[in-house]
Amino acid sequence: MTIYPRKSLGQNFLVDQKVINIITELGNISDKNEIIEVGPGTGALTRKIIEKKPKEFTVIEKDKRLINLLNDEFGNSINIINKDMMKVSFEKLEKKKLIIFGNLPYNISTQILAKWIKIENLSDFCEKLILMFQKEVADRILAVSNSKNYGRLSILSNWKLKINKVIDIQPSSFNPSPKVISSLLLFVPKQKYYKLKDPKNLEHVTNIFFSQRRKMVKKPLKYLFNDFEKISKNLSIDLNLRPQNLDNLTYYKICELYESSIS
Repeated sequence: MTIYPRKSLGQNFLVDQKVINIITELGNISDKNEIIEVGPGTGALTRKIIEKKPKEFTVIEKDKRLINLLNDEFGNSINIINKDMMKVSFEKLEKKKLIIFGNLPYNISTQILAKWIKIENLSDFCEKLILMFQKEVADRILAVSNSKNYGRLSILSNWKLKINKVIDIQPSSFNPSPKVISSLLLFVPKQKYYKLKDPKNLEHVTNIFFSQRRKMVKKPLKYLFNDFEKISKNLSIDLNLRPQNLDNLTYYKICELYESSIS
């Protein structure tokens, strides 16, 4: 049965065997590993992962058309969750040290990444994430302060994760070929990171700053704090700087102080 990708679901099936091999080897899978693959599509990567004989293998696929295809080919080798990825509660899977693979739908890829970052004990839950993004999004994830791509996504992603770019992937590696280049990123949860009460507060703080990224940081600080001048002095923040000039650590400290002010 031929299954055609659906544009409405952001489907671009990975077909390049060389790229599939690179992704699988990054996982360093053994019979002790528990695996999750998000968006397996027609199963090209799934097939390669099964060859590594993981201890347990779960795939999450929203498209009901693909479920029968995956069941017919892989049978009991995989557990299938037929659900929208954004509605899956990973905590309820009750697994530890997962390896997560994902050729994520580009229209919701940042939302999916943020969902994982918000898991409280991420380093206990997950060993590594091997994920594919539109290159433009990957550049924002990897960006550092004082660069044009630096912003909310960079700050949130690097809060709990060590991130490395593996390769760029050309459109010809997919069916259908997207109009953009993709990037493969490797994420490893940090054992130690800046402790905050709620990731939503970090999202709120960075949204306040970067919604007007050309404005000086005095304005968002004044919006968040009554004593903004004292805050800026304590954190050695020049009020004439722009949001992209403050590094990750400064934003985590601002968020910590914001959480104290609203508690």
